[in-house]
Amino acid sequence: MNSMSRYYDCDPCNRGQYDPCGKGQYDPCNKKQEHECQTIVKCGCPNSITLPAATVLGTTFTLATLTLNTCKLKDPCIKLEFASNLVAAVAFTGSLNIQVFKQCGNQITPTPVGPAFAFNLVALLTSQTFSFFVCDCNDTCCNDCCCTYTVVATVTSAVTVGTLAINNATLGAVATCGSSSCC
Repeated sequence: MNSMSRYYDCDPCNRGQYDPCGKGQYDPCNKKQEHECQTIVKCGCPNSITLPAATVLGTTFTLATLTLNTCKLKDPCIKLEFASNLVAAVAFTGSLNIQVFKQCGNQITPTPVGPAFAFNLVALLTSQTFSFFVCDCNDTCCNDCCCTYTVVATVTSAVTVGTLAINNATLGAVATCGSSSCC
C-alpha cells in the first residue's frame, strides 16, 4: 500500500467500527438479520429437431425439457432461459410460437409460463439464434416441489414451406427464494 492508498477495513465487526447510518439499515455485524436462501442452477440437455416441409397449423414440437425440484426454497422464483440455433438450409416460410409450459405433481394439463414468443420467416435461407427468458414466481402448484418445464413450438401458419432445423435447443433455470407476489 502506498501513501495515496486508502485503507478500507473489510470486516468492521472485528474492530467495533460499525456505525449504523440509521434505523432499518442492514447491520453486517448482526448475523440474525441474515437468512439462508439456497440457489439452484440447472441446465437441460441440448436437443435438436427438424420441422418437415408442409407441416400444418397447430402441429406442436417439444424443443427442450427440464425438471426442477424446489422443495428447499421458500416462495421459489425461477428464471427460465431458452436458447437455440434456427437453421433454414432450404428456403423456409412459416410462423412458430414458442412457449414454456409447467407441469407439477398430479397436474393433467400443463400451464403456460409467460407469453408465447413468435418466430416468422418468409422464403429465406438463414441461420440465427433464438432466445428468451421468462420468470415463474407464482406458486400455482401449491405444495408440489417438483415441476417439469417444457418448451413447445407450435406452427401458427397454415402450412410451412421448406424445412427448419432447431439445433441445440436448451432450457436452463436459476431458482432462488423470493416472493410469490411478483418476480
